[in-house]
Amino acid sequence: MSTTYILGISAYYHDSAAALVKDGEIVAATQEERFTRKKHDAGFPMNAISCCLKEAGIELRDVTYVVFYDKPLIKFERLIETYLSYAPRGFRSFLSAMPVWLKEKLFLKTTLKRALAELGDIEVSELPKLLFNAHHESHAASAFYPSPYQQAAVMCLDGVGEWATTSVWIGDGNQLKLEWEINFPHSLGLLYSAFTYYTGFKVNSGEYKLMGLAPYGEPVYAQKIMDELMYLKDDGTFRLNMSCFNYAAGLTMTNRNFDKIFGGPPRSPESEITQKEMDIARSIQEVTEQVVLRLAQTVHKETGQDYLCLAGGVALNCVANGRLLREGPFKDIWIQPAAGDAGGALGAALSVWHSYLDKPRCNIKRDQMRGSYLGPAFSNKSIRSFLDDINAPYLEYDDKELMPRVAEILDGPNVVGWFNGKMEFGPRALGGRSIIGDPRNTDMQSVMNLKIKYRESFRPFAPAIKAEKVSDWFDHDRSSPYMLIVAPVKEDKRLSDDEGASTVFGIEKLHQIRSKIPAVTHVDYSARIQTIHSETNPRFYKLIDAFEQKTGCPILINTSFNVRGEPIVHTPEDAYRCFMRTDMDYLVLENCLLAKTDQPEVEQDDSWKTEFELD
Repeated sequence: MSTTYILGISAYYHDSAAALVKDGEIVAATQEERFTRKKHDAGFPMNAISCCLKEAGIELRDVTYVVFYDKPLIKFERLIETYLSYAPRGFRSFLSAMPVWLKEKLFLKTTLKRALAELGDIEVSELPKLLFNAHHESHAASAFYPSPYQQAAVMCLDGVGEWATTSVWIGDGNQLKLEWEINFPHSLGLLYSAFTYYTGFKVNSGEYKLMGLAPYGEPVYAQKIMDELMYLKDDGTFRLNMSCFNYAAGLTMTNRNFDKIFGGPPRSPESEITQKEMDIARSIQEVTEQVVLRLAQTVHKETGQDYLCLAGGVALNCVANGRLLREGPFKDIWIQPAAGDAGGALGAALSVWHSYLDKPRCNIKRDQMRGSYLGPAFSNKSIRSFLDDINAPYLEYDDKELMPRVAEILDGPNVVGWFNGKMEFGPRALGGRSIIGDPRNTDMQSVMNLKIKYRESFRPFAPAIKAEKVSDWFDHDRSSPYMLIVAPVKEDKRLSDDEGASTVFGIEKLHQIRSKIPAVTHVDYSARIQTIHSETNPRFYKLIDAFEQKTGCPILINTSFNVRGEPIVHTPEDAYRCFMRTDMDYLVLENCLLAKTDQPEVEQDDSWKTEFELD
């Protein structure tokens, strides 16, 4: 029986990616940004496709189907209908959008075939069959098919696909059935993005900053949002007051009506963050959680399902996910780790296998994402060759020596770049391309934010914890391998409030020591948990185990291996460059350990900081 390879592609909007499925099994998946070093790269994912093919040891001519993650012609129809309904107000935006559509996106089938033929060095006539999958079906497939559930409700929430912004599905075996959807311009994702824009952060990039800023504020604007910006029904469905938004036909997210409601124009990017922005962040976060919880109650009532799968950009809101898990009606939830558009490439490929070809799912009771370690890995031999070429001093240890040595270094305390195994798929570093540190250290959050990541001081870090110890430290009793659930730190691990803490507001809360693991405890005593499993990342697990043996703490700080505005590192070269440009103390490249103090001196030049556009 011949092997069926299916290549999924997302491209031309944001977060281009490729994913390869072999007879229903996920072989590889990766984002184009990791190769081009351009964050959220939207171009044709030439490098990502090449990487996936290389991981499988095949060429493009060996692929049976190529599938694109949405349907551009339907998206174009939505664009035209929207401009017509808002005319003449959207004329400037129309003039801006049309050249790109008329030149590339409208003829995407031809564009894709030409790019694929060039990549595979084959004639267009020799290409695999090209298919197109609906955007939200790609999201739904990415959420349900790799999940450990035979049956589940599926909820997709994002900015917008072709028309849908919210969709509900029932997954049963190898089939997905659409139940209902909310259409553009009424979008929870775009509502959240409007506030991202208004608070001075970058849309499609800074939404997680808004979520991180929320605990510093109070929800003083929440009722105003509910009263003046949206009509929210008890069942969670909603309509937005479009007279306050500009995204449907304009070049900005909000307008003067929005400004009037919130007392002034949007914050200028990179300017000082005030209490107003903190309160707005908290308010829209509270509203988002209310919508998600109400929708989940309705979905549970209508479908009768015990389990829920989530995808779409809103599914990356791990605070809402935590509340949904604790307060929602479902026995458990499963969230696609690459919940945004990158994951659409994987969902499209899985859709072809299960829905189009009607092939059954296998090993359903097990999560099929393999920890989301779906990118390339680098051998010790290739790493040694690179380090020798640049005359970088290093010591090589086997794992039995390396883990206790790195645990000792972390207890130092020191900050370590950790480059291990396959690169992660999705926006989170999960122990493959991570910067790690000691969570017990009271200065570690500010040191890592300001001296290593070069980013805003308020942004929280995640605890990576041995899976079997999670309920000892957090009010959480199950796995969370993808860093997509926020849970409270256990009462017995918290420290009593500093005297006068109740009078501290805003960013000053950052300086309070709140728990025995202050570097990963957010100001509201919560943490974005990642459980580490020996089955999916044995080396990272061994390191945390060695750290626990030395310190009694089974947790490390885990943040992505990059600086602000830079994609997560891909190669040993990327990792070494980032290591040398920052105040990291040590670098681990598989079994090679490098100390900063041993490295050749490089001329200090901060001009590289302009290399990456700020996110």
